This record gives sequence, C-alpha cells and structure tokens, in this order.
Amino acid sequence: MGSPRARVVVEEYASPTCSHCARFNEEVFPAFKKKYVDTGKVRYVIHEFVTAPPDAAAMSWLMARCAGPKQYFAVIDAVMRSQSRWQAGQIRGVLKEIGMAHGLTDAQVEACVRDENAQAALQKRMDNAMSQRGIDATPTFYVNGVLLKAGEVTLEELDAAIAAAAKGRKK
Repeated sequence: MGSPRARVVVEEYASPTCSHCARFNEEVFPAFKKKYVDTGKVRYVIHEFVTAPPDAAAMSWLMARCAGPKQYFAVIDAVMRSQSRWQAGQIRGVLKEIGMAHGLTDAQVEACVRDENAQAALQKRMDNAMSQRGIDATPTFYVNGVLLKAGEVTLEELDAAIAAAAKGRKK
C-alpha cells in the first residue's frame, strides 16, 4: 500500500486473529496511513502470518487474496475489527460474512479456503518469515529492512524510525 517510489518501507508481520495486530489496526494504523502512506512518504507492506486460531487466520488471508488487490486490505481490516464478534465462537460464519461483504460469494469463499495451492503458498510465506527473519510473534515491524520492534508499536515509535530511515540512518 502506498507509493512504490517511497524512500521508506514499513513492513508489518501480522495475523488477522492477533489482538495486538487488531489494536494497531484500529488505534495506530489510521493516523500512520494518513500521515505517511497517503502522502507517498512510506510504502506499507503487510506480511501474512498465522496465529491462533490458525484455521481462522489462514481463512482470512486466503479470502483477502481471493477478494483481489482492491479489497485485500479491506477484508483484513474487517476481520481484525470483527474479533470481538467471533472470539466467543462462530468464527467461520463471521469470516464468510466478511468475504461476502467484500464481493465473494459463499461458493467462492469455500473454494478459496479449500485451494490447496493457495494454502501451500501461505505456508511457504510463513516458513520464509520464520527462517529468513526469525518471525515468531505478531505484530513485528521493520523499517527499511531494520527490525523496529516485535510487539505493539506506537505512532511515535514509527515517527522516529521513519525519520531516521528517511535520513538514511538506523534508529
């Protein structure tokens, strides 16, 4: 998300079922996006990671990909914002509702979730994150390839890391 020509790239390893990721999504991301992504100063990249419950996290990522590039972030945002609705159960029904609200039919959601190639590709992305960057928790943030923090991050922490990266130095 954002300009591919931005001097700064902020990467987040996230899971749609992670409560800390949802808190970042709701409380920090809107201001971060407005200040940096929408202005072309930062390119934001989300990396898919699966946390408990794994079936729900995987379903969310797969649905987001099936919904397409224009709906991808909207699907993930909706899943994260729906956590309170499904934490008591009925996860699959809520997730299907989200997929359908973002242009997928019930049959498309089912086909998407059952796609073995897509499942294998998601697993490969996760395996690479763990083996290449040692990711074992969400959220985990990188700014221009430098680890900022594993865990919740504030806008002020992002501000400092982005300013340092824009000047070509580590925080």
